[in-house]
Amino acid sequence: MSRILKPFVFVLAGIYFLVDAAVWLLAKPVIRWLSGHWIFDRLRTWVMSLGRYPTLALFVVPVLILEPAKPFAAYLTATGHMVIGLIILGVAEVLKLVLIERLFCISRDKLMSIRAFAWCYAKLQQIRSWVESLGAWRLARRLVLIARRTMRRYVLAYQSEEREHVSWQSR
Repeated sequence: MSRILKPFVFVLAGIYFLVDAAVWLLAKPVIRWLSGHWIFDRLRTWVMSLGRYPTLALFVVPVLILEPAKPFAAYLTATGHMVIGLIILGVAEVLKLVLIERLFCISRDKLMSIRAFAWCYAKLQQIRSWVESLGAWRLARRLVLIARRTMRRYVLAYQSEEREHVSWQSR
């Protein structure tokens, strides 16, 4: 039975990680914008005043609250509510990534002082290094870079064409 389920589980895990990676790329600009926002200054001060275990509990809260949104979004999508399911998935993922990334940046030293957390983080980094060393990963990164450059080129060409069109009309 496990031989039958193993490929299915690997495909599901791959899809899960691909969705996480795609959302992470979309969330980066939001994270940068929010990190400079005034409300994060107050939150940063409050988080820095916490001990290491309360910080760990605070770090886990977004995962516990927002992670169940994924299966719920999958259920909604599977039952024909595609748009609302994808919106819930996107919002939950962006919120989770933004909150976890900001909390980790603010409290990394405290979290790493917890031996179990540091061990898990080291294992996660090993897995990440292994995945990034795979040929398929490097190919995907190269294709993303090519797509990004191509889109940038098209946007710049469109903008320059718009400027020429506007300047031509003003004559």
